[in-house]
Amino acid sequence: PGRRGWGYDGVLWFAPDAAYGTPDDLKALVDAAHGKGLMVILDVVYNHFGPEGNYLHAYAEHFFNRNHQTPWGAAVNYDADGSRAVRDFVVHNVLYWLEEYRFDGLRFDAVHAICDDSDVHILEEIAARVREALSDGRHVHLVLENDANQAHLLERDYAAQWNDDIHHAWHALLTGEDGGYYADYADDPLGHLLRCLSQGLAWQGEASAYRGGEKRGEASAHLSPSAFVAFLQNHDQVGNRAFGERLGALVEGDALRAATALLLSPQPPLLFMGQEWNAATPFQFFCDLGPHLADAVRDGRRREFRSFPQFRSKEAREAIPDPLAEGTFAASRLDRGETRDGWRALHRDLLALRHAELTPRLGDGTRCVEAERTGERALRVAWDLTDGARLSIEANLGPEVGPPARAPGRRLHLAGNLDAEGALGPWTVVAHLGGADA
Repeated sequence: PGRRGWGYDGVLWFAPDAAYGTPDDLKALVDAAHGKGLMVILDVVYNHFGPEGNYLHAYAEHFFNRNHQTPWGAAVNYDADGSRAVRDFVVHNVLYWLEEYRFDGLRFDAVHAICDDSDVHILEEIAARVREALSDGRHVHLVLENDANQAHLLERDYAAQWNDDIHHAWHALLTGEDGGYYADYADDPLGHLLRCLSQGLAWQGEASAYRGGEKRGEASAHLSPSAFVAFLQNHDQVGNRAFGERLGALVEGDALRAATALLLSPQPPLLFMGQEWNAATPFQFFCDLGPHLADAVRDGRRREFRSFPQFRSKEAREAIPDPLAEGTFAASRLDRGETRDGWRALHRDLLALRHAELTPRLGDGTRCVEAERTGERALRVAWDLTDGARLSIEANLGPEVGPPARAPGRRLHLAGNLDAEGALGPWTVVAHLGGADA
């Protein structure tokens, strides 16, 4: 609702937001992107309906199952009486975006919050119906956001999931933060990062202290690196910070350049808007809900941060920007005229290098073959690629001089420096391509 928002409080699931234009405008955007060789993926939310303008409770009560409760109230009904109509509604919504608008894929928001005890989970049904409808060979990407780390969904039905684990490990390592969910990574961020790079997920069934000892995740080492979307920033991880600071406002440039060099790992990289020039503008949570919800949204937003040490006092929480204020939205808009020394060129060079050297060699046969900790803040990972070449990445992710670099092959990229003896300098990453076909 309103003139601005993140798009996660949808009510009319078949309707593009009028604030951006008409359905035909959206179709024209997809066509224009296709004309430039770009795919377009739509983020879809099937775990709740927005609180404003939602009248389903009044005329279609069977759309909700009160036996399941979510952060947004009663769950969407995928498994109780009347659920067949709800499941059909969602399946046809999926096909609508893929067939009518020709989107190249969908990213399913927070599927861990979808409650479904059916014999066939709604996610499995969606994937089967998409395969059936697109049996002409057209390829689409179905991607999950799934805090439950259910690796079995990636074995057939879904191409990938956004890997929060790798973000959280990087963030804990780079910033030292240990509040909230970072507590599960702060004890050994480098170890968690190494596991993500080599096996996909950091949490594969271990008990999570942050979740009160609940076990989280499933084994993932058997999956291709392409199943794990890697990122340093995204809308959730920036915008759900109290003040919306980007990573560049929290860490020094050398550390951020070293982390950025991991764009050369086999895992598909995701860049958050403005990351490519290390934008200085924040990205804060904003919305334009009606006055009857305004106070609840403000209070709820501030309550979210009570578990973080710096926001335990009421005064600190009251300093958090008002999500309803137009100024919060205005502060979050990118300054496209902003120039930040070398960052755009760095990202351009890394993506061009990835496109030329790695993408042709990546596929389901890509496998991690070496993963070791080479120092207190250093690691080495190697992957065998589909053409027989081997990609090796060595990293020293700290302020002290690290171990000597020893990867054979042709150097692809160096972030930081090597000393006269070939040791990795502070915040240094080096990537090599070796093997007979390199």
